[in-house]
Amino acid sequence: MAKIRLAIVGVGNCASSLLQGIEYYRNAPAKAQCSPVGLMHYDLGGYKPGDIEVACAFDIDSRKVGRHLEDACFAPPNNTITIWRDLPNYGVTVDMGEVHDGVADHMAQYPPESSFLPSKEKPVDIERRLRESGAEVMLCYLPVGSQKAVERYARACLATGVSLLNCMPVFIVSNEKWAAEFSERKIPVIGDDVKSQLGSTILHRTIMKLFADRGIKVRHTYQLNTGGNTDFLNMLDRSRLGSKRKSKTEAVQSVMPERMPDGDVHIGPSDYVAWQHDNKVCFLRIEGEGFAGIPIELELRMSVQDSPNSGGVVIDGIRCLRLARDRKIGGPLYSIAAYTMKHPPRQIADDIARERVEKFISGEIER
Repeated sequence: MAKIRLAIVGVGNCASSLLQGIEYYRNAPAKAQCSPVGLMHYDLGGYKPGDIEVACAFDIDSRKVGRHLEDACFAPPNNTITIWRDLPNYGVTVDMGEVHDGVADHMAQYPPESSFLPSKEKPVDIERRLRESGAEVMLCYLPVGSQKAVERYARACLATGVSLLNCMPVFIVSNEKWAAEFSERKIPVIGDDVKSQLGSTILHRTIMKLFADRGIKVRHTYQLNTGGNTDFLNMLDRSRLGSKRKSKTEAVQSVMPERMPDGDVHIGPSDYVAWQHDNKVCFLRIEGEGFAGIPIELELRMSVQDSPNSGGVVIDGIRCLRLARDRKIGGPLYSIAAYTMKHPPRQIADDIARERVEKFISGEIER
């Protein structure tokens, strides 16, 4: 199969985990490839993880801009677990992107190894770089709250015909106006706000639906998360969390037969704990009433390595976008977005979304 040319916006922990994971699966023994651990699909429509190659990359941190991508992946403040240290020579130097609102002011109050150090380099011409590199899919990994910055890169995709895989909680693909523009230009897109393979949102959704399906009336629920990566540090500025809270909350509310009162649902980050690094810990509580109104309470704690946890989902999203491009399908890919994103254009139950993704891959349905 032909290679899938990828543009990466934000060479942080998630990008590092993704690229290391691609090499992990590329170098897996042939026997392991038949039943790979940690992937929903090894072969997706003829495309394998190793068919993804990087065309260009953008960042704003002085420790990454101007460096070879294989080195920038391990530069501070990245602190994710190492999967595959010996990355290939991609032939890609990290370009200086446009900052806009991509760096929260409070980040400057923290040690350099934990926060961003914006470069003083002049930003490159984004559209020109995308065209010159032959990029087909843009992967957006900008920090939470980067509304203007994400919109800027989305506009670059519209101008160049590059597909957007928006992993961030800035509503582009789920915004009717933006979605219409991508549809008009016949550019396939997936978004917004990526789900982990098995993270707090997908777990919360599943348990809440189980309560409802079994006739349990949910009265209260919360989801609190802690972590020590730049994502959690960035989110200490609560003013940047509007779309993030909405994205996570709607993902859970959407599976309920009746919407719960807003005051009975609390979902969102709790705190930044530096020594946790890229380890994310979720604390989940659900209070309900069962037979004859008898109380039922559930408490759960889950610990994951945050950034690698979305790698398999993103690999599938990239390949689905390439399939859509091969088939000349434009606009939002509803089934894949519903299965892989917290705030898709259309919320679909996870089991149904999974079935539709398989039908999309096989060509039974268009999107």
